[in-house]
Amino acid sequence: RREPLALINLKKKNEETGEEEIASRLDHCKAKATRHIFLIRHSQYNLDGRADKDRTLTPLGREQAELTGQRLASLGLKFDQIIHSSMTRATETTEIISKHLPGVKKISTDLLREGAPIEPDPPVSHWKPEAVQYYEDGARIEAAFRNFIHRADAKQEEDSYEIFVCHANVIRYIVCRALQFPPEGWLRMSLNNGSITHLVIRPNGRVALRTLGDTGFMPPDKITRT
Repeated sequence: RREPLALINLKKKNEETGEEEIASRLDHCKAKATRHIFLIRHSQYNLDGRADKDRTLTPLGREQAELTGQRLASLGLKFDQIIHSSMTRATETTEIISKHLPGVKKISTDLLREGAPIEPDPPVSHWKPEAVQYYEDGARIEAAFRNFIHRADAKQEEDSYEIFVCHANVIRYIVCRALQFPPEGWLRMSLNNGSITHLVIRPNGRVALRTLGDTGFMPPDKITRT
């Protein structure tokens, strides 16, 4: 899913046709469609829960998810799929959003679970996870980035619209990596609960950030960042 030329074995080029065949094979490997990635942060949840299963959405969190679902539906786009973190708060957010997008398939993945992607720079005093977390979570979240954030497959003919429901740390890291910014700066961004971040990946590999943490569709009294 990188530069088309990197997908061709140049040693196998036809001696008779030479450059012409390379050009033909390049066309076969080039992406034609644009991917639209909508990264949704889960809604507000119960912070007192010790285990993940206890960290369910609050009543306000459920309202936020309804508003996010309504906003996505109002865009009038044909969404291809919703991929969501397997954590409870992300799963519940997905279930509520999906009611507004009937027929869109849902896929759960552990790759998008919350974690510590990389040691932030500058450091912060209020959040200091164990160093081992950066190695365990960081490798997984980087794998999520490589697995989900790439140009369209060469066989894809039409533009696609995909929703990813996950967590603030994951989204912030993915945005930095996708825009080729230093990933250590991920903690400088802040995302509201139920917010929408929109990335566009062009066929040539260029990435644009359309919106970051948008909650303009929510009344002010419904906006939280917990």
